[in-house]
Amino acid sequence: MNITRFAPSPTGRLHLGHAYSAALGHARAAETGGRFLLRIEDLDRTRSRPEFVDGIFEDLHWLGLDWAEPLLVQSERGAMYAEAFEQLRAKGLVYPCFCTRADIAAALEAPHGPTGAHYPGTCRGLPDDPRRQAEQPHSWRLDAENALALTGLPSWSEGERRFTAAREHFDDAILARKDAPAAYHLACVVDDAASNVNLVTRAADLRSSTPVHRLLQLLLGLPEPDYLHHPLVTHADGRRLAKRDLAPTLGAMREAGTNGQALAADLLDGKLPLGFGFADA
Repeated sequence: MNITRFAPSPTGRLHLGHAYSAALGHARAAETGGRFLLRIEDLDRTRSRPEFVDGIFEDLHWLGLDWAEPLLVQSERGAMYAEAFEQLRAKGLVYPCFCTRADIAAALEAPHGPTGAHYPGTCRGLPDDPRRQAEQPHSWRLDAENALALTGLPSWSEGERRFTAAREHFDDAILARKDAPAAYHLACVVDDAASNVNLVTRAADLRSSTPVHRLLQLLLGLPEPDYLHHPLVTHADGRRLAKRDLAPTLGAMREAGTNGQALAADLLDGKLPLGFGFADA
């Protein structure tokens, strides 16, 4: 029995790529008599908006996709993330980082790997300074080297295949910030475990997150789900759909007279509206 989830961020209206991901997760749960869950990933408090949450509900109903209760809202789960973070901190696996994005970009020694520029470790090994932490904005990073020394390289399953991570797949990922109880990686694995998600369906551009998610699951003693990374929906010229690029929204398609349930069925059959295509990340 598959338990899947759709986990959008309410920072804009959903587009066709979201519709495909939601429809696929819903179908994988339904075909096994499982459960399809909805999670609102609203930890970005500067960009999340209540009206976009309402839009998510509206768009899923239009697509004919229902979800099981309870609805999980990340902004309401700070205590759960703090508990997981403290487990890692107690093991000496996190450290504060005071670098800005500009600092990291300017670091000439920063190498590049599968996920882009690696954090060069500028703050790793700094002495503990509670006063600086209280006064200066910072994030908390996972010490990947120490973490991997405890667990070894993690592995995971996608369908019938088993994959094992390589050392270059790991950066010192950000797990929390001074003003936020968790960042994406930590919140994601804590919530998947809390909801008993056993099949993570998400777009191929998030495949690079899987090694660090499996590492965190091992460190926190969380169950291992299976993974399904599906192709991205793109514009016909191969550009990925993105809210910031004003990708056509599901709301606009609905207003233009598109039948939402028929659209969801077509997506599952691999049929896209004119002007769109599929691509792997």
